[in-house]
Parts: sequence; C-alpha cells; structure tokens
Amino acid sequence: MLKFTIAALIALAVALGGTAPAAAQSFSPTQKQEIDRLIHDYLQQHPEAVMDALKAAQQQAEAARTAAAKRTIAARRDELLHDPNSVVAGNPNGDVTLVEFFDYRCPYCKAIEPSLEALIKEDGNLRIVYKEFPILGPTSVVASRVAIAARQQGKYPEFHARMMALKGNIDNEAVMTVAEASGLDLTKLKRDMGAPSIGQTIQRNYALADALGIDATPALVIGDQLTMGAVDIDSLRRLIADARKNKKGS
Repeated sequence: MLKFTIAALIALAVALGGTAPAAAQSFSPTQKQEIDRLIHDYLQQHPEAVMDALKAAQQQAEAARTAAAKRTIAARRDELLHDPNSVVAGNPNGDVTLVEFFDYRCPYCKAIEPSLEALIKEDGNLRIVYKEFPILGPTSVVASRVAIAARQQGKYPEFHARMMALKGNIDNEAVMTVAEASGLDLTKLKRDMGAPSIGQTIQRNYALADALGIDATPALVIGDQLTMGAVDIDSLRRLIADARKNKKGS
C-alpha cells in the first residue's frame, strides 16, 4: 500500500513539474525537492503506512527464511536425522523425528526439556536427535565435549539429564561435578574429551546450523519445519502431528 501511494505521489510531483522524465535520475532538483516534500507530508499524516510497510517487509523476509530452511532440511535430511555422532532418544524407529540444537547453558533449552521428556513418554513413535550446539561461551564447549565423550562410557543420558536440570551459573567446575555425579570416570573422560573426533562433531553441528540459519538455542527441526525458541508443549504436539500427517500423505 505504501509503495503504491508513494508512486502516486511521485507521479503527482512529476505532473506538477510539467514534464515526464523516463527515470528518477532525470528529475530536476526542483522536482526532487517536490517529491521529497510530498512523501514527507504524507508520512507525517499517515505514520501507520510506515508500520504497514515494515510489517510487510518482515513477513516477506520470514517467508524467505522459512522457504530457505525447508530447502536445506530436504537437502541435508540424512545429516540431520542419521548422523551416527548424534545421540538419539525416544523410539529409534519412530515415524517422526524431532531434532534439537541446544546449549547446556541455555535457560530456554532447560525450559523446554520437561516438554521433550513428556513427549517421549506419551508418544511411542517419536524419535529425538540431540545436536550439541555450544554457542554460549567456552564452558558450553566444555560441557558439549563432556557429553559427547560420555558416550564412550554409556553415560550420555545421565549427564544430559543432570546438566539440563542444573540451574544458575554454570562454570567448568560445575560441569565436571555433574560428570562425576553421573557416574563418569573422570580420568578417562578427560582423556576422551581431547579426541579430534569430538571437535569435528561440534564443527559439523555448527556448519549444519549455519546452513539452516540457526543462530540461537533451542532450535528444533520437526518434519520440514524449523522452529526457534522455547516452544510450549501443545505447539510441539501440533508440529509433530503435522509432520506425521505430511509423511503419511507423501
């Protein structure tokens, strides 16, 4: 609406100038001044037009991001769903997969964790893939390294659950305290944490998140939808139901 109104104003300004230049570059200084005045006056009288234009631009940008994410999800589905370096929870043969990019120091990830646990219990066909995505500082990286290394001792679920339940400020000492409480052999753990494969796993997750346009946590991929933030459980149920429906219809 705004662009059409401004176009009309420009046309009016040109008419007032008595000529019809082929392009904006050919406007005379007087014509340009008249166009600027008319547009300024209109926006002063109709500030809602600016908000409408901004809203429309925002919606277009969001639609473009959504479409780009869907293309990336389709192109990198195997990496999202079946990377052997990512831990799987729920039903490993489930008909719908929820992929979570998370950080152990992210309060919103901790807020959504009870919903994910509840969904695993109530939905026997839900599969969850955890993508370690430490973006909140060096301690987050340490926590992710511990988690990945914990797989070597079969203690990932225990460590993950305890870290997600841990509140307050989290430093390296707190991470190692949780590791010990999870039953991990700390000597072996510290040795395993330095394995190049662990850093490579984290780097692959960074690259995948970047391709999807993910720059915050939590980020969830369900079906062909990318959802950001601490989504409530009812919204998650709807997204899972939609993914299941779309899969059956395909």
